[in-house]
Amino acid sequence: MTGRTPPFARFEWMIAWRYLRAKRAEGGVSVMTWISLIGITLAVFALVATFAVRSGFRAEFVDTILGANAHVTVYAQAHPNQNGQMTRTIADYDAMRARIQKIPGVVSAAPLIKGEVMASFDGHNTGVQVYGISLADLKEVPRIAHSDQALGNIDDFDQGIAIGSGVARDLGVGIGDRIKLISPDGVQTAFGTTPRVKAYKVVYIFSAGRWDIDQTRAYLPFAEAQSFFNREGVADEIDVMTTDPEHVDRLSPDLLKAAGENALLWTWRDSAGSFLRALTVEDNVMFVILALVVLIASMNIVSGLIMLVKNKGRDIGILRTMGLTEGAVLRVFFICGASTGMVGTLAGVILGCLFAIYINPIFSFVNYWAGGGVWDPSIRGIYTLPAKLEFWDVVRATLLSLGLSFVVTIFPARRAARLNPVEALRYE
Repeated sequence: MTGRTPPFARFEWMIAWRYLRAKRAEGGVSVMTWISLIGITLAVFALVATFAVRSGFRAEFVDTILGANAHVTVYAQAHPNQNGQMTRTIADYDAMRARIQKIPGVVSAAPLIKGEVMASFDGHNTGVQVYGISLADLKEVPRIAHSDQALGNIDDFDQGIAIGSGVARDLGVGIGDRIKLISPDGVQTAFGTTPRVKAYKVVYIFSAGRWDIDQTRAYLPFAEAQSFFNREGVADEIDVMTTDPEHVDRLSPDLLKAAGENALLWTWRDSAGSFLRALTVEDNVMFVILALVVLIASMNIVSGLIMLVKNKGRDIGILRTMGLTEGAVLRVFFICGASTGMVGTLAGVILGCLFAIYINPIFSFVNYWAGGGVWDPSIRGIYTLPAKLEFWDVVRATLLSLGLSFVVTIFPARRAARLNPVEALRYE
């Protein structure tokens, strides 16, 4: 061993492995090694699981926004109508729709009527937001037309009304029942405005995956909504669906040009941007906190190595007198600490991935054990706790854990390498 040997030679790994598996009676620190291993495993598991839940929640939340709402809404600025009254309705909605649909990247442009009314059935009442839309345009709304938990047939839409599952639950209605819609803005008479009441047959019940949408939304055929809300010949807005909603702002100049000089745009980022920014801030804070947890777990490696260096002082002195260099000693103890970090990181990544893959049965068990009510969709918006594994999230967690484990290992390893063999063997 007096000659020069390549770094991380086989004998260095052999010595490190001997130290790692040594019993405490032999001067080893197997207990501290296990503590370090378990700590890093749990820290990395928490990091990967948090990343997965964060990514899943964001993806599900954004998907419910894009799947049940317009990517861009085109409004009209306030302007006088034929009677001189100020209005925001769109009179030439067919022509505007045709111009918008010619823009590359636009999937559909749907004229829409909006109004808020009271729905009533058999003594039960609830407020709903009614969207007037054509059947062809409704089929372009993925979360409504292709709902996994839908009841009825969407092709019968022109014969009645489509309502959210939450509205149906509050009213206690099913397919074929007739609900009444009551609007305060009804017929103009000599004695004032009388409420308008009309009954519609429930032909379709959908679940968009968002509690607030299912709880408040209903759809009427476009022509019927025009008549019910006194919007004959006009539309309230144009709802635009695009091929790339993540970069919808790129279409804004073309949309404004096609819609006309009096048009205004409202994108899905304008409506949900504050919430998404809050999620981003929360994600960054959680990453910092969990990174500190990983650092604290990694510090256990330092404690274990310091104890190992102290217990193996005589061995270090003997090895040094036999010709082992400072670099070789440093690498031996670096392997001891780094191996613990690598094994703990690998175990944590595996546990975190398994948690993300089997989150539904795990969450169902927790919900059952807690007696239900663990996840309240009225607060969190979506119905389940989702998880989505992202490759770069796993890589980031792995690199963070390995990086911290390697860095903290260097200091006690250097202390071992600089140990004077004469001092180590003086009292032996």
